Amino acid sequence: MGQTDNRLKQLGIELPKKNRAGTGMVAVRRYRDLLYISGHGPTGPDGKPVYQGKLGSDLTIEEGYQAARLCGINILAAIADYIGDLDRIEYVVKALGLVASGPDFFDQPLVMHGFSDLMVEVLGERGMHARSAMGTCCLPNNIPVEVELIVKIRD
Repeated sequence: MGQTDNRLKQLGIELPKKNRAGTGMVAVRRYRDLLYISGHGPTGPDGKPVYQGKLGSDLTIEEGYQAARLCGINILAAIADYIGDLDRIEYVVKALGLVASGPDFFDQPLVMHGFSDLMVEVLGERGMHARSAMGTCCLPNNIPVEVELIVKIRD
């Protein structure tokens, strides 16, 4: 068991198994030493949304934070499925977070801290990253947050 797997265990985080059902898109695409991870939402092991609604009208910042954190768990699971050992992550390069927001909600960065905090909790300094947090009117299946990621890996 690697260092990152041990850290996940210490945090009580179990990565869900990847659902391989899909169409023409893939969860992860590699180009040289970079992984481009498709947008992941706050879904449970069954693939159904755990959180739904818009921040500011349906959900609190804390609920959005937890939804963003769950996006991160799902992304780590996709990376683990693709490369096997999460210790191969050299560092997280860039995250883009989309936050479904009511018309008067302007705290998208506070929601995305759930994702960013998780990356640092699990990966330490390797988890620090550049990030954008953007509001949007709606996301698929009425999920409140979707996160995509770029990660540098080592062989």
